Amino acid sequence: MDRKAIASSPQTSNLYETDFYAWTQEQAKLLQAGVWESLDIVNLVEEIESLGKQVRQELRNRLGVLLGHLLKWEFQPNKRSRSWFFTLREQRREIGYLLNENPSLKPYLPEALQKAYLAGIDLAAKETSLNDEHFPAECPYAIEQVLDATFFPGEPLESGQNWVVEN
Repeated sequence: MDRKAIASSPQTSNLYETDFYAWTQEQAKLLQAGVWESLDIVNLVEEIESLGKQVRQELRNRLGVLLGHLLKWEFQPNKRSRSWFFTLREQRREIGYLLNENPSLKPYLPEALQKAYLAGIDLAAKETSLNDEHFPAECPYAIEQVLDATFFPGEPLESGQNWVVEN
């Protein structure tokens, strides 16, 4: 694309407020063309920071779902289901992908686990007949256990519930 045509595009910060998608496309074109002086630096910085926060939030959300199901698994063993099992497996797999694609998140895991545990309690209390006070105040599982595809807290699986455990 012609550098001059890109540089003459509408005011970028106004476009950021009125049509975010168009703004992203314009910024991409400016970057590709090397038209640095026309970039909307303030909003680009904000958006790049936001992308990093979204990845951290996804990790916390997935850990929250995983922890909620681990709590349900441990504290309501008589209600265990294939659905719970497969939710545990799916969340562990997706967290593994997320950490492989974003290895710099690994040092954040202890903090993420602590924050996600509160969401896990909320999920477990909402989906069981148990009050949130029934669950430990602090996460009872180490991060290694939480991410381990073979870890299932509480009583062992009953016979006839031998679902395959895979990564």
